[in-house]
Amino acid sequence: MAEGQEYLESLLQKDYYFEGCPGCKVDKQKETQRGIPIKQVLVIWIIVLSTALTISSLFPFLYFMIRDFHIAKREEDIGYYAGFIGSSYMLGRALTSVLWGAISDRYGRKPVIIIGCATVVVFNTLFGLSVNFWMALTTRFLLGSLNGLLGPIKAYACETVREEYQSLGLSAVSTAWGTGLIIGPALGGYLAQPAEKFPGIFASDSFFGRFPYFLPCLIISVFAAFVTVACFWIPETLHTHPPSEKTSSQISYDALESETRGSDEKAKPSLWKNWPLMSSIIVYCVFSLHDMAYTEIFSLWAVSPRRLGGLSYTTQDVGTVLAISGFGLLVFQSTLYPMVEKILGPIMLCRILGVVSIPLLTSYHYIAMLSGITLSIVLNCASLVKNVFSISIVTGLFILQNRAVDQEQRGAANGIAMTLMSLFKAAGPAGGGALFSWGQKHQNSSFLPGDEMVFFILNIIEAIGVLMTFKPFLVERRRRN
Repeated sequence: MAEGQEYLESLLQKDYYFEGCPGCKVDKQKETQRGIPIKQVLVIWIIVLSTALTISSLFPFLYFMIRDFHIAKREEDIGYYAGFIGSSYMLGRALTSVLWGAISDRYGRKPVIIIGCATVVVFNTLFGLSVNFWMALTTRFLLGSLNGLLGPIKAYACETVREEYQSLGLSAVSTAWGTGLIIGPALGGYLAQPAEKFPGIFASDSFFGRFPYFLPCLIISVFAAFVTVACFWIPETLHTHPPSEKTSSQISYDALESETRGSDEKAKPSLWKNWPLMSSIIVYCVFSLHDMAYTEIFSLWAVSPRRLGGLSYTTQDVGTVLAISGFGLLVFQSTLYPMVEKILGPIMLCRILGVVSIPLLTSYHYIAMLSGITLSIVLNCASLVKNVFSISIVTGLFILQNRAVDQEQRGAANGIAMTLMSLFKAAGPAGGGALFSWGQKHQNSSFLPGDEMVFFILNIIEAIGVLMTFKPFLVERRRRN
């Protein structure tokens, strides 16, 4: 068996590659890679960040944007309308993710990545210029439906680095995603309503005074524009040669592989019958529902008045909290996560962090009773730990999903994951906004009043996700020897 493995590796190193095939070119370059692929990981991180910044950059100022649209009749109803705008992005993405995944498997990862980044430039800018509720809703929906980047970039992250660094590549995806979910709101919090915050720079009758939520959208769109141009120089990882074309080495490789694994090769099952894939996607959906609802609720809770159970924070205060969380998240995911995942494995890590998240989230109601510097320190610590836990769980599930399929099905598999996840995430902001609005109207309930009920429901969702990480529900694909 050892001699056969050595022979197999020697075949792969000779003439297993096709001239003119971009996927083969990348595979050949990976053969010579030594050490951590810092360049490839950094490219992945920047691309995902350009998209992730748009996801939740609106949450710190969404409360005030809905207020300025004058569509909510009562202050308690603002969260209800905010949920629809938060959900529109995810609904659009849910409708098109499978299509974008199939396109990436057919035409390549690179074109889908470029289109996704360009979509951010156009529709995120238009969202910042929204003058009413329906314009904001439509631009967010189009931003989600035309940006199919996240599924293919996970496949790209696995294909552009050697197998031993795939967890690092996928960690870069989730790190950038999590960082975007933190830095995006920080930008929204600091830069929204600039005429009020920086009257010496922006006059009330200036362009930014008339469009108070355009500046953070503009900054993100400019960054996405630079990324879009840079993406024209990234390598394509999809193999373009027909499967029927084989070199002499490939024929020998196939013969040896058949001898090693047995002659009764079975046809590959459909993705929908691939339980290691589907179970990891379902668990991913549950945790994504929780994370998106938490993201919406946290910002609304922080800026809402004390009399309604909130913290009476400004958008700038929320931006500071989320910026600190983003920095800590970046440090953890880039340094500690690959080591912890290697020791515990993705499933055990998800399980442990999910369990610990429940008492952490329960503490939020009591954190609201603090004030001054104590409130600031405790809230920052809690937010940092909560976001590290959430992104680490998602990273583990990314790893399981991409290990569950071979390369030729990876784009479609990630497209299915994005579609189902986006459906759950679409329900997150709408459900979270409605739940938050309900909590504010029931401050004097005898059972779990106000925000206690809000965080209790979030914990129920988290607990369901944890239970689903156990066998026989969640299983990992057996690695081939």
